[in-house]
Amino acid sequence: MKKLFLFLLAINMSTTLFSQSFSNVASADFKLGNGLVFQSGDDYFFKLSGMIQPSFALENDSLNNTDYFFNSKHTFFSFSGFSKKEQVSFLMLADFSLSSPLLDAWVSYHINPNLNLSFGQKLIKGNNREMSYVEDNLQFAERSILSKLFSNTGREFGLFLDLNYSFNNFNINPSLGVTSGDGRSSFGLDSRDMDFGGFKYFGRLDFYPFGYFSEGNNLQIADIKKEISPKLVFGIASSYNDGASNNVGEGHGDFILYNVNGLPQQPDYRQIYFDLLFKYQGFSVLGEYVTTSALSLEQIYTDPNAFSLLLPSQISEYLSLGSGVNFSLGYVFDNSYGVDLRYSDIKPEYSENLNSVISISKSTSISFSKYFLENNFKLITSISNNKDANDQSSVFANLILQLKL
Repeated sequence: MKKLFLFLLAINMSTTLFSQSFSNVASADFKLGNGLVFQSGDDYFFKLSGMIQPSFALENDSLNNTDYFFNSKHTFFSFSGFSKKEQVSFLMLADFSLSSPLLDAWVSYHINPNLNLSFGQKLIKGNNREMSYVEDNLQFAERSILSKLFSNTGREFGLFLDLNYSFNNFNINPSLGVTSGDGRSSFGLDSRDMDFGGFKYFGRLDFYPFGYFSEGNNLQIADIKKEISPKLVFGIASSYNDGASNNVGEGHGDFILYNVNGLPQQPDYRQIYFDLLFKYQGFSVLGEYVTTSALSLEQIYTDPNAFSLLLPSQISEYLSLGSGVNFSLGYVFDNSYGVDLRYSDIKPEYSENLNSVISISKSTSISFSKYFLENNFKLITSISNNKDANDQSSVFANLILQLKL
């Protein structure tokens, strides 16, 4: 309830502020991909926008079983804005293809040009780089298996601090945050939907040795803007969940473990990421590595009567423990066609435990894209071949048409 009250208070403050700010709107403009924009000079800005992704997919496994999928993969609606005088910006993003549609809802106070403080629910920067991009800016139809196995949506509810420092053409971007540790919509359904464990703490440090990417080109992996000089960002990110009750620390109550007195005692969960992204004249290279671990496992029991002590390898049945790599290589041609290749390899920490959340997995993907209006209107088709520990394979093909309003 406390989190819900703070969330509603933040939204009320932002809407009150901007209703006052836009009492005298100077102009309105609509452009495909840019939404409906209301603007009063350079001081106030408000935007309504959306995105639809009708898709067709099929999956064929090693037994030659085929499943077909027809749906709207994502159906976004968002409103955002900023007030230059008050140094405040905000975003609300919902996906009506989901049973629980709210994705982002945050308010940010820009203390100065190099420092801003945000509060609410948003994509955190404590995951791998691919998870920091919104779903409509991906180069493939699906996120990599690294992202899927070690994250859910990548969204958390909490307090976030973002900084940037520039030394001539060398830039450093540190980010810090404290979240509820319970993922998206962590405030629960009602008063009986209690949180388990403590907070989640994360940080990321990004280095841009050749300066920032071109405007807008930092929002996706593909080099749609075609950088005229080499651009590179490499970073490290880490998160620590003090008492996790979800396999990747983005949920709560999915499992409960106990101490000797029969009270809930959740293990701690840690993730560490290393990644880099290079772009130059249409070429893009992404590399990611993750390793995870569990801590505070002493005297934890799987039952409230304290009969069954948690075995060392048994924790892998509750948390996503292991390591993984993900590489992708892409090129956007001058005629706005794009081709991308991706390879992912996942290894569990306890491969001998057949009930482990993480198992040996390998995936190879190829994607072809046509950018009619950059990411605003594009066609993506991708094919992935996935293999498990028994060398059993499945093929997943996906065709998506994306239109941003």
